Amino acid sequence: MSKVVRVHQHGGPEVLRIEDLEVGEPGPGEVRIAVEAIGLNRAEAAFRSGMYLQKPTLPTLIGYEGVGVIEAIGPDVQGFKAGDRVCVVPSFRQGEYGLYAEKAIVPARSLLPPPPGLTPVQAASIWMQYFTALAIIEVGHATVGDHVVIRAASSSVGLAAIQLANWAGAVSIACTRRSDKAAALKAHGAQHVIATEETDLVAEVMRITGGKGARLVFDPVGGPEVDKLAQAMAEEGILFIYGSLSGQPTVFPHWPAALKGLSLRGWVASQIWGKPERYARAHKLILQGLAEGHLQPVIAKTFPLAQIVEAHRYLESNQQIGKIVVTVN
Repeated sequence: MSKVVRVHQHGGPEVLRIEDLEVGEPGPGEVRIAVEAIGLNRAEAAFRSGMYLQKPTLPTLIGYEGVGVIEAIGPDVQGFKAGDRVCVVPSFRQGEYGLYAEKAIVPARSLLPPPPGLTPVQAASIWMQYFTALAIIEVGHATVGDHVVIRAASSSVGLAAIQLANWAGAVSIACTRRSDKAAALKAHGAQHVIATEETDLVAEVMRITGGKGARLVFDPVGGPEVDKLAQAMAEEGILFIYGSLSGQPTVFPHWPAALKGLSLRGWVASQIWGKPERYARAHKLILQGLAEGHLQPVIAKTFPLAQIVEAHRYLESNQQIGKIVVTVN
């Protein structure tokens, strides 16, 4: 038997229920792991609450990023063996498998060896954030002198975007709601910080850029503020929208986009890991960045699995700077 978290009804963190379940044996293309650490993602909070695009059949498993040690191998699995420590990349549908557990079945296609030099907690935190933030490199081609506006900058993906922009030689402009996180964001590499509830976003971006505007904007919030972001952009810039944290309809900023020739682009990390050559290239780049110190995972706080409800409450509090990780055993 294993402690496994399941969701029986949509709602707040309190619907996360720890149960004793028989996990069973892995099937073809699967492995069973003893879970060591789980990286939490806002998409899991949306999945739990019923706000995610995919509507699971309840009860459902939950969790899709983490680190563990392989206990058993199913048929047709190549390249891994029992005893290997592995990272689980969140490249499968939520609820199809579930990492919020002591033991879990996962698809072998979603496994990677942990990068050298990282603890299990650190290794559980990296793949979603860096594969997502790679949009500014893979598609936006951020380079020397570019200005990159990063909204929700204190999130794990926001910090990853700051690191990637800096590595590319671009100027990172971190956006956070209030200035209480400004010092921490600068300590983590943000070259400029804008507290959007305390100052005029457009005016401040124009001041920082000398009136040119930002060539790239990386936004997980969406909603009506997208119009302001577009106003703060340079001609022919790219505005990435990779989430909908605002909970409001996202406007199309017609006139700023038309007058500046802007591109508005949706983005999800599966656009990388769904394509083998692109996935291999991005994986190699992330490993290089970690090895050379350009990329450094930031852990906001850890919780034991028994406190998964408290971990989700903290996830939704927006207090954190970096990744929240749940430890097991």
